[in-house]
Amino acid sequence: MKQDFPNLQNDAIIKAAKGEKVDRIPVWAMRQAGRYLPEFKEVRAKHDFFTVCRTPELACEVTLQPLKRFDLDAAIIFSDILVIPQALGMEVQMVPGKGPTFPEPLQTPKDISKLNHKPDVHKELGYVFDALTLTRKTLNGKVPLIGFSGAPWTLMAYMVEGGSSSTFSKPRSWLYKHSEESKELLNILTGTIIKYLVGQVVAGAQLLQLFESHAGVLNQEMFNKYSLPYLKRIVDEVKKNLIEADIEPVPMIVFAKDAYYAIEDLAQTKYDVIGLDWTVDPVQAREIAKKYGKSLQGNFDPANLYDTQENIEGAVKKMIDKFGTKSYIANLGHGMYPDMSPDHLKAFIDAVHNYPVGDT
Repeated sequence: MKQDFPNLQNDAIIKAAKGEKVDRIPVWAMRQAGRYLPEFKEVRAKHDFFTVCRTPELACEVTLQPLKRFDLDAAIIFSDILVIPQALGMEVQMVPGKGPTFPEPLQTPKDISKLNHKPDVHKELGYVFDALTLTRKTLNGKVPLIGFSGAPWTLMAYMVEGGSSSTFSKPRSWLYKHSEESKELLNILTGTIIKYLVGQVVAGAQLLQLFESHAGVLNQEMFNKYSLPYLKRIVDEVKKNLIEADIEPVPMIVFAKDAYYAIEDLAQTKYDVIGLDWTVDPVQAREIAKKYGKSLQGNFDPANLYDTQENIEGAVKKMIDKFGTKSYIANLGHGMYPDMSPDHLKAFIDAVHNYPVGDT
């Protein structure tokens, strides 16, 4: 069922995603709603992390917190990529000082049989849809609302490892020891993600971002086998399903962190925007993006926000000089860190907006 939403007042990020002319470069920041904001810490002092995710009013409140402080060009719904494993029947805890933890990870391929292979996304993840709808209406057209999901390999990595890791050796071992079972799990995740993303657009999301956060632990051959095919299937089927439902497909962003080798392959998919981490050379990425008519997003080093505000402004100028102003969304190369100063994020945002667009 189509929703009746307020008219959009600032569509710069949507225009940039489509390669259209903008009056100023749009900017948002991954994890812009989060632990670096005092007001977010106040909410978390009263509520468990996943309680915030599962309570539409709280998710809406924290989604809008950074927009009250900063001149951002988009909101991104407050949620977590690990709501998908939860929908499949796994328990996930957010442990202070440790991060996401699975008390009972998938230890052998036989454990795949314990999962709910085809969950009802409206039943299991309806709270995300409700949060999106409430937030979209509360925004009142101020800026677009971004929805998101984790990508299959990244979710599998957490589900098998049982939490975060520098190597993700357990799930990587599955790819070599249990190739077919790994593909089975990736297909289960892919099918759920497709339904989840389509549901997000129906609920109010105006752009979508897919986070392949742990792409970088795979070499190119393994990425091409266990990540890329599923990323392609997701964008193909999400857009196809929306068209069949008589809903205009929204721009889709893919962010495969540390997978510098995959930019050209990703540019040949139906994703509108390729997100880049801070290790990627903007000039080389732009050459590839131009070839395939894609927009780029990124890639300011988050650690650069520890520098002085004056130096941040200079670094932003250097970055945009390399990217150019067309078909470009400014962002960090990864998310905000908990100990960062909100004032320094403001300096980043303002520096982006102060960069002259001109007629190019």
